[in-house]
Amino acid sequence: MKMTVLMPLNPYLITATLSYLLGSIPFGYLLVRVFRGEDVRSSGSGNIGATNVARRSPALGVATLFLDAGKGFAAVLLARALFDGPQQELILTTAALFAVLGHLFPFWLKFRGGKGVATAFGSFVLIAPKSILCMVGIFLVVVAALRYVSLGSVVAAALLPLLAWGLHEYVEPKQLALLAAASLLIVWKHRHNLRRLAAGTESKLGAKQG
Repeated sequence: MKMTVLMPLNPYLITATLSYLLGSIPFGYLLVRVFRGEDVRSSGSGNIGATNVARRSPALGVATLFLDAGKGFAAVLLARALFDGPQQELILTTAALFAVLGHLFPFWLKFRGGKGVATAFGSFVLIAPKSILCMVGIFLVVVAALRYVSLGSVVAAALLPLLAWGLHEYVEPKQLALLAAASLLIVWKHRHNLRRLAAGTESKLGAKQG
């Protein structure tokens, strides 16, 4: 049963808070700490995301990928279970954005989080499934061709709002604006990768990094 009785309590505030908290669970950090007794932030890129975790342990990297995507999916699913009505699509997109924000800036780790690609994938798959499918395809093509995970992530994230617009997977412009905000934040989080790409010093997939 939909808990529409919560609507007077401002569904956007409730959604943003719950989604941020879910998104801020630092699975990559926790997995490496528990299973290897290490701080993943002290090695590789210093990131808590799946790519950097995989440098320490491929299995933990895969687990991080699925868990980071899962928390974004859970945030949107929770919002859909709590709120119904004509504003639901905008509320769901708010949940997706704040799940991504939680991953990027988790207060548990002094706001030093991951880069948001997996969490965005999980968050938006319920909102814009065709766009997400295209996003994954673009990511795989870029990585397969050039072996740069960061470049694939940036290209896919940058194209996501355009895909949603082109495939008409939004109800109103505000929803598309929230999706674009998440996309821009992910691209911004990759700014150091973009600088290294421009300088020719970015690590390729499969290359060892200390």
